[in-house]
Amino acid sequence: MAQADLRRGYLYAVGAYAAWGGFPLYFHLLAPATALEILAHRVVWAVPLLIAVVALTRDGRYVGALLRRPRTLAGVALGAALIAVNWALFAYGATTAQVVEVALGYFVNPLVTVLFGVAVLGERLRDVQWAAVGVGAAAVAVLTVDYGRVPYLALGLAVTFAAYGLVKKRLALPAAPGLCAESLVLVLPCAAYLAWLLAGGRAAFGQVSPGHTALLVLSGAATAVPLLLFAGAANRLPLVVLGPLQYLVPVLHLVCGVLVLGEPMPPARLAGFALVWVALALLTADAVRQARRTPDPAPTGAGPPRADAAAPADGTPPATAAPRT
Repeated sequence: MAQADLRRGYLYAVGAYAAWGGFPLYFHLLAPATALEILAHRVVWAVPLLIAVVALTRDGRYVGALLRRPRTLAGVALGAALIAVNWALFAYGATTAQVVEVALGYFVNPLVTVLFGVAVLGERLRDVQWAAVGVGAAAVAVLTVDYGRVPYLALGLAVTFAAYGLVKKRLALPAAPGLCAESLVLVLPCAAYLAWLLAGGRAAFGQVSPGHTALLVLSGAATAVPLLLFAGAANRLPLVVLGPLQYLVPVLHLVCGVLVLGEPMPPARLAGFALVWVALALLTADAVRQARRTPDPAPTGAGPPRADAAAPADGTPPATAAPRT
């Protein structure tokens, strides 16, 4: 692969992860819109853009084929429901000063993905992976004591996104057509919900300021653009590179929560996060070692980024980049 193409892959990856990492600040600006209103706007405004992307990349055949395959369409509907819950939880955390717990959710997500591999796919863990899961469980226990409750938001984000990744793995759909199909499943209920809010005078849309209204409209582009950047990166970089880079997202979430939004980080909470980071270091080191033993085929592709990598554009690290079991 040409060095220029490799550099472009790194730029696309950093651009996608930086955009996803900055989502808490973007969503913070969307208050006082509720999490459900933000979710609905995100879906409704993303659909026209995703349809345009699918048309430009000539991938419309995938969407058409999905509509003619009830079983696959049921899988798409399940994925749509899972990512909708994930997006709503993310928006709720970002608009209610719980960004640190949101970051925790995406740090914990690879550990949950590993457990799903065991429970659902029947995969066998290596000793290092079991050690990582054990350290992660200890981290959740420490954080439960610190919060005075189970970190439901973080675990909800981790479980829904891990389950979404599992569904995406089973469906094996290209990214933009897959997300377009999921959005089409959600668009009618989301549009109906927005119409109900507007009719009852409950909507924040158009009531706060022109800038706020514009940000809600642009949430569709904010959903699709990082997807395209990631797709371009996935075509050019091996997963052994994309995997460690994914942690930029929750790191940036944590920076946004603590340094920008001023959320507390007491010593006990920091200790819990430190345990999570130890678990992730173990998983990442093990994944890199295994990848070196059995390397993936080198990615190919040049030209503009294509939306054919199996990764969601949801403001979160893509499922394909999680350490493998």
